[in-house]
Amino acid sequence: MRYHETKAKSAGFKLVVGIDEVGRGPLAGPVVSCAINLKKYKFKNRIDDSKKLSENQRLCAFLELTKNCDFGIGIVNERGIDQLNILQATRISMQNALADLGCEPDFALVDGEINLDLSIPYKKIIGGDGKSLSIAAASIVAKVIRDRIMHCYDKIYPKYGFGNHKGYGTREHFKAIKKYGPCPIHRLSFYPFNNEPKS
Repeated sequence: MRYHETKAKSAGFKLVVGIDEVGRGPLAGPVVSCAINLKKYKFKNRIDDSKKLSENQRLCAFLELTKNCDFGIGIVNERGIDQLNILQATRISMQNALADLGCEPDFALVDGEINLDLSIPYKKIIGGDGKSLSIAAASIVAKVIRDRIMHCYDKIYPKYGFGNHKGYGTREHFKAIKKYGPCPIHRLSFYPFNNEPKS
């Protein structure tokens, strides 16, 4: 998990950050990205792809990471996603996360195939949250923050079950949409609101 960080530093880059996003697929809520600078590579808690961790494991890792690392957050809400499309919204959230970092990295490791407009060189890594410690850490922080946002929305719009499914297209969520229609945090450019299944 440290291969890409070690390789970048052996090439002369001193401050290497990981960038990842959470929330491209849901029908509701924002896309959230995190850029993180790991000041160390050994942690008490498991640092891995956030999807591989339990909710409690993610929370413990999140608390350790946010206490010991520099990180920045970028958020684009559902209206921004509808206006821009999800790909452009993801790009902007990732770029904003790096701008929010609070330190000046000279290289970034980015999850996926997305092209970013950054002032520093970066490497795209498909499945990076399972291959890079920095990207995995970013995925954990982004996931916990987005889940907290969706829990807040659950209190505002309790009929939809956002606290359970976090806006993803579960059977529970589709049943609520069919019964109540969309609420203000639904992405109206997404199926079923646009009447076209996503490809």
